[in-house]
Amino acid sequence: MPERNPILITGAAGHIGGVSRTIVDMLLEQGHPVRAFVRRDDERAHALRQAGAEVFVGDLLNIADVTASLKGVRRIYFSMSLSPYYTDAVSLMAAAARAKGDIEVFVNISEFEQSFMTVEKMTAPEEERRAWLGGNITEWSPQQRAHWVAERVLEWSGLPTVNIRGAMFVENPLMTWLALEPLSKGELRLPFGPHRLAPVAGYDVAEVSAKILADPAPHISKSYELNGPELKDMHGFAEDFAAVLGREVVYVPEDIETWNETYVDSNLAEYPHTAAHMKTLTRLIGGGGYRGVTDQLETLLGRPPKSVRWALENHPRIQELAAALSH
Repeated sequence: MPERNPILITGAAGHIGGVSRTIVDMLLEQGHPVRAFVRRDDERAHALRQAGAEVFVGDLLNIADVTASLKGVRRIYFSMSLSPYYTDAVSLMAAAARAKGDIEVFVNISEFEQSFMTVEKMTAPEEERRAWLGGNITEWSPQQRAHWVAERVLEWSGLPTVNIRGAMFVENPLMTWLALEPLSKGELRLPFGPHRLAPVAGYDVAEVSAKILADPAPHISKSYELNGPELKDMHGFAEDFAAVLGREVVYVPEDIETWNETYVDSNLAEYPHTAAHMKTLTRLIGGGGYRGVTDQLETLLGRPPKSVRWALENHPRIQELAAALSH
């Protein structure tokens, strides 16, 4: 039976195919009323209204806005783009939800790294941390730390929380828009050496989240680690790109710091917080410290995860590149 109260979805003004927007569409299709929290009343807000969502325009860093957005709400999905104020926003939403007193579920989008960011590992001697994290880093990025603190805040809040710890998305900029120029020349240039990954499709994270929001009781106080269907190396990803782009693509391994300077620093100079996170992620993956794979997604959805190739076929920027290369 569809939920009668509106389900609050933050980050809903993200691009079509983004997790929050996909959750909105899935819940609406199931007959649930949805309140989409957006920062600006623009064309994306208009598209949400056209889809059937109620739109709430506000600031996640304003406690009055956050409190107002929860009126009549009993189920929350919290997501926010990379931000130095991420922990503030989670804490404000948690405080408002706790004050409201009747929240049934707080679905918190988190990160796969949280599955191995334990206090024990975070406080180990520096060289032990370096070895554990692959040899290139001893500390987490500010964003990874923010997600760790956010999970603790929600744990202490007493709210009925579910943490969705997605692996790196196939749609991550490292794999998509930062890789576009080399891909146009038939090269997948990444600093990940021989290491294998099982990135997850954003669509799958959305479907798991929508399932929990529609029927939260079995999932309360659980954390789920979600991966793609299989671990594969960059040569395997190059084959996926080749199939989608309709041309040969070869993997060209890059030095980590050279790659960060060429692609991250040059494209994200105006966004130091995001740049710091991306560079930490490349160092973590490039050193082999991004570990683990689970079958939790298949258990939750009763089907295998979507493949990398499927996610690339449905990615707007990759579609555009494929169209340009076909002419």
